[in-house]
Amino acid sequence: MTGQAPRRSPLALVLLALLAEEPMHPYRMQQLIKQRDKAKNANVAQRNSVYQAIERLLRSGLIEVHETVRGERRPERTEYAITREGLSTLHEWVITLLGTVAPEYPTFPAALATLPLVTPEEAADALERRAAALEERLAEPLPPDLPRLFLVEDEYQRTVDRAELDWLRSLVADLRSGALTWNQDWLRGFTAGSGPEG
Repeated sequence: MTGQAPRRSPLALVLLALLAEEPMHPYRMQQLIKQRDKAKNANVAQRNSVYQAIERLLRSGLIEVHETVRGERRPERTEYAITREGLSTLHEWVITLLGTVAPEYPTFPAALATLPLVTPEEAADALERRAAALEERLAEPLPPDLPRLFLVEDEYQRTVDRAELDWLRSLVADLRSGALTWNQDWLRGFTAGSGPEG
């Protein structure tokens, strides 16, 4: 290894998995990520993200330059291959990620933690929009003709989305009925009484 510890990320995981199949150049990796509908697992919205991740994997010794290819009327392309250490690290990452509940920091729970900053009506309206977006996502068909093995992350996401949708509907109902409510006077009274002496 080249001194620098490898940084585990969803994109690094996806890139190593692709290179475990065969050596390839970054453009091919981006194509496969989109073609296999894996963009939802790894952020490839910015073209540079793949190249930056490749540079990190290269510095970490998890991948290496396989060959540089110059095609007719095409720019030079560098193909990368996974190293033995890369294969070992990929295997370790997969086993660890499958078996560990790790802290994650998604933005939605952070927004929920700041719910008192808006009115119950504003919160209900926003949560209804989120529920509608989840319903749309759940209505999208799964990629056809793929074995279940390649769709398990979609199954997982749909299960999470359905559970969240049920919870959102319940929360919105409580906000609309007044079962869950707050106002500035109540918040001031609560925060004044919640100190060490309160």
